[in-house]
Amino acid sequence: MALDVGVLGYRFMGKAHSNAMARLPMFFPDAPEINREVLVGRDEEALSEAADRLGFARTTTDPSEAIESVDAFYNLGPNFVHPEYSIEALEAGVPVFCEKPLAPTVEEAEEMTDAYREAGVPAGCAFNYRFVPAIRYAKGLIEDGELGEIYHVRGRYLQDWLVDPEAEWSWRNDEELAGSGALGDLGAHTIDLARFLVGEQAGEISEITGQLRTFTDERPTGDGETREVTVDDAYLATAEFEGGAVGSFEASRNANGRKNDHTIEIEGSKGSLTFSLERLNELGYKREGSRGFETILVTDGDDPYIDHWWPPGHVIGWEHTFVHENYEFLSAVEEDDEFEPSFEDGLATQRVLAAIQESDENGQRVSLD
Repeated sequence: MALDVGVLGYRFMGKAHSNAMARLPMFFPDAPEINREVLVGRDEEALSEAADRLGFARTTTDPSEAIESVDAFYNLGPNFVHPEYSIEALEAGVPVFCEKPLAPTVEEAEEMTDAYREAGVPAGCAFNYRFVPAIRYAKGLIEDGELGEIYHVRGRYLQDWLVDPEAEWSWRNDEELAGSGALGDLGAHTIDLARFLVGEQAGEISEITGQLRTFTDERPTGDGETREVTVDDAYLATAEFEGGAVGSFEASRNANGRKNDHTIEIEGSKGSLTFSLERLNELGYKREGSRGFETILVTDGDDPYIDHWWPPGHVIGWEHTFVHENYEFLSAVEEDDEFEPSFEDGLATQRVLAAIQESDENGQRVSLD
C-alpha cells in the first residue's frame, strides 16, 4: 500500500523534497511507493500553482486537515511553525520530517522531542549533508580508526546573500520567527556534521564559547519601509569535546564572494580529512605515513548511494542528497523503524546553538553537561 505524504511549504525546501520524491521510483526501486497527496500553504492561488508543478494531488490551507489524512507529514515551513504542527502530527501518531533547525528555541525543541519519544513513530530532522556520499565515506574511515585519536574538528559555512545592506528583509531576519540567523540557519548543519562524524570517537561537545555579530541593523521590506534585523549575520565558536578534542566553528551570510561554502576538517593522530560542499564529490584524505593530502573522487560503484545513479566516475549534485534522505526516512516510515538524524539529534544540535547564544550574551564559556 502506498504512503500518502503531506508537505507543508512549497518554496525552497518544498521544491527540494518534492523533486526527491519524484526521483525515488526512478533510481531507488526498493523505495516505498508514495503518493504526493496534499500540499499545505497560506496563499491559495500560489499553492494551487505549486501543487500542479510539484505533482501533488490536492491542496489545503489547514495543516491540521492535512495531518489527519496522511501517513507522513513534512514540516518544511519557517522555523516558527515547526513546533506546533510537528507536535500535532506526532500526537496523532503521524511520522514527521522537519526542517532544521528543529525549532526557534531549545525549549520548543525539547517539547518536540518529548512528543517524538511518546509517539513511538519515526521523526527526522533535515540534516541532508549527512547523506553526501563523501561524508558517508569519511565517517567510515573515522569509524575504522584511520584517523586515530581525534584532535581537531573545524567547520565553517559561508554565504554572501546578505552582504548587500539593501537585500530585502525576510522572516529569516526576525528572532521570533527564526530563533537565530546564520547560527541556526547554517551553524546547525555544521554542528550536526561534527556530531555525526566524530561523536562516537570524540564524544559530544562539552563546553563552548561563542560570539554573534549583526552587521546590518535594518533592511528594506519592499514597500518603501524598513524592518529591524534581530538575528545574527555571523557567529564564531570554539569548543571542547568530551574526549579532549577541540573544535572551531563559524558561519556567515555576509561572506563576500562565498556562495555556499560548507567546509569540514578533521585531524587525528594518524591522519586527516577535509571536505567542501562546493566540491561535493571529493574528499581530501591525509593517510598515515603519507606526506600530504590525496583527493578521493567518491563516485565508485561501491561508494555510499552511488550504485543508484550513474556509471562510476560520473558526479552527482546537491539535489541528490535529498533523494538519499527521503529514501531513508520513507523506508523507516514504511518499516516503522528508527531514522537518523532524529528529533534527538535535532535537539542535541539545538542545545549547542543555545549555548553559543548564551556565551555571547554573558561573555563566558558555557558547559553543556
